Amino acid sequence: MRTAEAGTGDMAHRALTIEDLRREIVGIDTPVPLLDGSERTYVHLDNAASTPAFRSVLTAISDFLPWYSGVHRGTGFKSLLATNVFDTAHDIVARFVGADPGREAVVFTKNTTECINKLAYRMRFHSDDVVVTTLLEHHSNDLPWRRYARVIHVGMTSDGHPDLAKLKAVLDREGGRVKIVAVTGASNITGLCPPIHEIARWTHAAGAKIFVDAAQLAPHRPIAMLPENDGGHIDFLAFSAHKMYAPFGTGVLLGPKAFFNEGDPDLVGGGVVDVVTLDRAVWNKPPAKEEAGSPNVVGAVALAAAITTLESVGMNAIANHEQELLDYGYRKLKTVPDIRLYGPTDSLQDKVGVMTFNLGNMHHSLVAAILGVEAGVGVRDGCFCAHPYVKELLGVSSEDDKMLSAEVIQGDKSRMPGMVRASIGCYSSKEDIDVLVEALRRIAKGDIRGRYHQDRATGAYHAEGFAPDFGRYCSLAAAETAERTHSEAS
Repeated sequence: MRTAEAGTGDMAHRALTIEDLRREIVGIDTPVPLLDGSERTYVHLDNAASTPAFRSVLTAISDFLPWYSGVHRGTGFKSLLATNVFDTAHDIVARFVGADPGREAVVFTKNTTECINKLAYRMRFHSDDVVVTTLLEHHSNDLPWRRYARVIHVGMTSDGHPDLAKLKAVLDREGGRVKIVAVTGASNITGLCPPIHEIARWTHAAGAKIFVDAAQLAPHRPIAMLPENDGGHIDFLAFSAHKMYAPFGTGVLLGPKAFFNEGDPDLVGGGVVDVVTLDRAVWNKPPAKEEAGSPNVVGAVALAAAITTLESVGMNAIANHEQELLDYGYRKLKTVPDIRLYGPTDSLQDKVGVMTFNLGNMHHSLVAAILGVEAGVGVRDGCFCAHPYVKELLGVSSEDDKMLSAEVIQGDKSRMPGMVRASIGCYSSKEDIDVLVEALRRIAKGDIRGRYHQDRATGAYHAEGFAPDFGRYCSLAAAETAERTHSEAS
């Protein structure tokens, strides 16, 4: 697979640089409509939710699509080629995280959430088994475990770090009952990166396995699962392509082949079996055993191409660039009047590019809405699928939490606590941060051009009179608008 789109010169034949990455982003110079009727180049600072695509990814997909076919068991040339490409994508993923291809399986799924649900099911928990996790986790690394085992949540320190002393104490106290420790590689709220290899050593000493949710870590830092005989070895790891510049519906779960060889897969059907009779099924070997149905071959191609591009630049170079942007971003944000920043803001070495804040007493959704429709800056607001962590950082009392939760259950999210999140990617620039900070300063001064109304059912704010014609920007939206108009007329 090539690593750059036609039109990017000789990038496909040389190592890329950080400067090249900005040109690698599809839609980097896209103008978006603003409330006053003008347009402005979009500033995407919502990378922690999902990244834009690399041009190299689009090129790889375009190169592959004429050869697309069902993989495995097909005898035609296109099926043979597609199978080769699909299997190669597994190998590229293994290399990216330092997995042992002879020992560890690379399983393709839809996303990290599906990976964790699959792993939780496949752990075959017993009634007295314990899962240890932290307050920092995304709901996807919390709720699946609750379905099968008793979960112990380790709290945080005052600045948002996981309380490692308490984590060690839990492992000591629970002894052989702990089956797995499930921790984030990087928080999607504060960007904090727990010391996963140190936690792995404590976990293994306690006789348990460790799972790392690397959805926020993989796009930003180098990852090494380490050999099995290393105490810091990561037993299970998962991440998503849509956060790695390949948003085409693929996730990855890595773990020992011996683990996946045992027991039944969570999904059964085509591809997962070697033999089926009317009264029995013999399962295939992993990863096929865990990839039921027709797999997302195009998504695998996309992820492999994105990894190739990231490796061409070098994950250490990307980490250094993003660290420089974080330093710059916090220096600039601290100049905004009445801003409140969450998590560490000075010692940033163990953080990826996530900055969360609130502005005075303004509702987080109002700030985010103004940034979007008046400045063309895409951010995100709310609790980011990590409600307990966000509420703890905000200092929400248990009494207030009960009251606010009751309001939400009754259909009123107008007072739902939350933050605004600006998150950078490998292609982000100081100019992007300058646009954000300039807009926040204007909002802080009360220089707001629109009138905004809150939808109490969602908590979101909307600008009065802002009704862009989406059909101008996307053919599918145009077709849907035309169909809706036709239906209403008839």
